[in-house]
Amino acid sequence: MRYIHRRLASTLVDASRHFPAVVVTGPRRAGKTTLLRKLFPKAHYVLLEDPDIQARVSSDPRAFLDELQPPVVFDEIQNTPELLDYVRTLIDTRPHRMGQWLFTGSQEAPLMRGITESMAGRAAILQLLPFSLGETIKVNMLHGSFPEVLARPQARHLWFASYLQTYLERDVRAITNVRDLVTFRRFLALLASRHGQVLNKTDLAAPLGVSVPTISEWLYILEVTGQIILVPPYFENFGKRLIKSPKVYWGDSGLACYLLGLTSSAELERSPFLGALFEGFVAAEILKSQVNRGRRKELYYFRDQQGLEVDFLVPRPNATLWLVESKATKTVRPSMASPLLSLRRSLPKRSGRLIVIHRKSRSQLPTAAIARGVEALDVERFVQELIRAR
Repeated sequence: MRYIHRRLASTLVDASRHFPAVVVTGPRRAGKTTLLRKLFPKAHYVLLEDPDIQARVSSDPRAFLDELQPPVVFDEIQNTPELLDYVRTLIDTRPHRMGQWLFTGSQEAPLMRGITESMAGRAAILQLLPFSLGETIKVNMLHGSFPEVLARPQARHLWFASYLQTYLERDVRAITNVRDLVTFRRFLALLASRHGQVLNKTDLAAPLGVSVPTISEWLYILEVTGQIILVPPYFENFGKRLIKSPKVYWGDSGLACYLLGLTSSAELERSPFLGALFEGFVAAEILKSQVNRGRRKELYYFRDQQGLEVDFLVPRPNATLWLVESKATKTVRPSMASPLLSLRRSLPKRSGRLIVIHRKSRSQLPTAAIARGVEALDVERFVQELIRAR
């Protein structure tokens, strides 16, 4: 597959002009290495997963760094976190040289601890997620958004099987001691069946025969390695009781489909998980639009105990909110606007755009109003609106 421009690129280049170091985190195989090597073709490239290089770093880190002429790309820095202290020393000797040290890392939380301690104020921290629909129209619910799957969709099943195997053996065991990988695999499949639901740890623990703290630890692993999305509830002084647990989604719809055993578009269309998968697809696109600009993730949902529910609340500039409903249908009806209108009455000073997102139809106009002040946008148009909006 030809190189596809990543929307994080301009943010990354800008960061390299203002910081001595730049760290790009994100899930494995999201395209971090490809992006850095494309943007900085003259930089020296060092793969820190190479056992020989790890041995050299461990033996004599100063000598290893002395052999390198910046700029340098250190790929998968979590394998040799001790390098960060030595790079910090080099940065401090030449604090005005920008963009000299470029890092990738797949394990966000452990890596962040090292960055916080060693590189505070010296490094820009960015996140690269797999492709967004705004980067390539090849992204879809069945195949997801990982570059290698989109390049070879016929090998989708084998790729996801291999990805999970690598993920279990490397990332999971590097973070914590998961003693029972068989049960952990069952947990992944069970969590896929809860895709788009309010998180209930007891509900996950019971069928697996493990404790709630174990479920909490496993969810933490999935979140910090970029595999799942936890969308917290939106809190305001509504004068009513609200649901307080987050909703959980797999970050890549293709991986979720694989875990659910969906192998074709026809199976996806018939699946009872279609609506939840589309909802998670929309959530991922919203977060990608935020991190591609170097912004922090901000996404919420609303549900009260009287039954009012809105899929997503997206904070926008000037303290406004986009209220968003996602519907896997291609036929949009006025009744779909009702939750948005009801919530807006409780948020008169905060609500901005009200949007119902639906799947694209060949015969449908790209945008329409389904109720006063409520837009209906197909998912492709919605993604373009996210890109344009500031």
